[in-house]
Amino acid sequence: MSHLSKMKTQFKNFLYLKKSLDKLKIPSFKIPKTDDLILLKTKQNDLSFNWNGQYFVLHVDYGWWNQKYSFSHFLNRIKKEYVIEMVIGECQNFGFLPTLIKQTLKGNRILSMQRFNENGG
Repeated sequence: MSHLSKMKTQFKNFLYLKKSLDKLKIPSFKIPKTDDLILLKTKQNDLSFNWNGQYFVLHVDYGWWNQKYSFSHFLNRIKKEYVIEMVIGECQNFGFLPTLIKQTLKGNRILSMQRFNENGG
């Protein structure tokens, strides 16, 4: 018997979430007239991010999850990409542009941003 679970996430921005999934090469499609993202849909199970008006709720059937990596690892990868997309997007709102995104040997990311003034310097 499978257990359908809901996991509260703090993914609040559709664009950042979509970009994160795209970077991880996780196919997804938006349901028309909603902000829901479907990652996988079968007759019996689905994996989706559903918008509840405040944030996305991840729906997953843990009994069905049958991947070579844990669900926790899957979610952590999405969270890391989401944070990077959010930082870049929010910094761009203040005129900063990414100049370097580099991954260290330990798996950490270094993100350098620079703001250029209108005089070109």
